[in-house]
Amino acid sequence: MSPRNPLVLRLPRRGACLAALALGMVAGCFDAPEIEDRWTRVDLRGASLTQAQVLPPGSALAIVVNADVTFRKILTGFAVAELRGSSVPVTAVAVGPQAPRVPMAQDIDRVLANSVTLGRATRAVTGWDHLIQHIDLAFTGTTPALADSSSAGLFLLCYLGSGVKIERPDGTDTLIVTPFGSEAYQVLPVGIELSLSGSGGN
Repeated sequence: MSPRNPLVLRLPRRGACLAALALGMVAGCFDAPEIEDRWTRVDLRGASLTQAQVLPPGSALAIVVNADVTFRKILTGFAVAELRGSSVPVTAVAVGPQAPRVPMAQDIDRVLANSVTLGRATRAVTGWDHLIQHIDLAFTGTTPALADSSSAGLFLLCYLGSGVKIERPDGTDTLIVTPFGSEAYQVLPVGIELSLSGSGGN
């Protein structure tokens, strides 16, 4: 056997070790993706109402919402844009396009559980990982009277949920929507805070 053969035999193993070490170092440089990049999220791209806008009480408003839904898994349900009057005041939550997404999702869960609808629009959606679906929704929302204690907080929300159509006694249909819980369904809803003129800023 020539004296060069042992060196030739050792080189591939040494190269493999160096490659494995390099890959380990590179892998250690990357952190796990943030929840914002792993959960299905709803992003507000435009709306006829703005953050902290003051609205007249007892008025009908034409509301338009433009949103994108970025899916991170197969999900079927309804996208909802809704004006909500809540017993949760805006001072108790942080809801807005620039708010941290996970805490805001938890706050929106709380608002949805303690509020009434003041007008909404819905659209059936089905998505899968990496699909981005643009949604335009329009509806008429009616702001509450100042004396309505159930509407201490006023919000425009955009979220996902499951829906069941039921028939009314008069023969017309209505859609009952149950919001997806943010943690249970790994969904990040979005919204904006509003107020009524003469309410003292809630």
